[in-house]
Amino acid sequence: MPGINENLPFHPLKIAVLTISDTRTMETDTSGELLASRLQEAGHDLAARAIVRDDVEAIRTQVQAWVDDPEVEIVLTTGGTGFTARDVTPEAVMPLLRRVMDGFSVVFHQISMGTIGVSTLQSRAFAGQAGDSFIFCVPGSTGACRDAWDLVLQYECDSRYRPCSIAGQLPRLREVCA
Repeated sequence: MPGINENLPFHPLKIAVLTISDTRTMETDTSGELLASRLQEAGHDLAARAIVRDDVEAIRTQVQAWVDDPEVEIVLTTGGTGFTARDVTPEAVMPLLRRVMDGFSVVFHQISMGTIGVSTLQSRAFAGQAGDSFIFCVPGSTGACRDAWDLVLQYECDSRYRPCSIAGQLPRLREVCA
């Protein structure tokens, strides 16, 4: 039966949060704040947090810097995954990926069906691996971030989740979470 095995040790992950927006500031960024708070409440380390504008180069530069940083294992982005002209997160991040995690998008959309119905079709949420880091890109709404963390990411990032979690794919935890 899948779930958290409380008998196993918890290994905190080093997670960075990137908000992609032309209008938000640290004071008004409820989505980034929700992700940062949730991951810290779960026991993970907030490795970094930033806001960049909806611009392919700005997004790509920040994500690549975190992928190259050994103090960041997971990157969570919020914003820019829709269909407006300014929504360019997939165009910015996809070229960095060496592998796409197709299942994340599928699971995220299944969960979103329960909260926003077929409006989930307007999201281009996705995830993948760049270098040894994993990147999860979710919509910019606070509700979407809540759904993504509470119903998917908190389990995927918990080393105690069985039969497996993303923690076991990180170089420092491969032996621990095997």
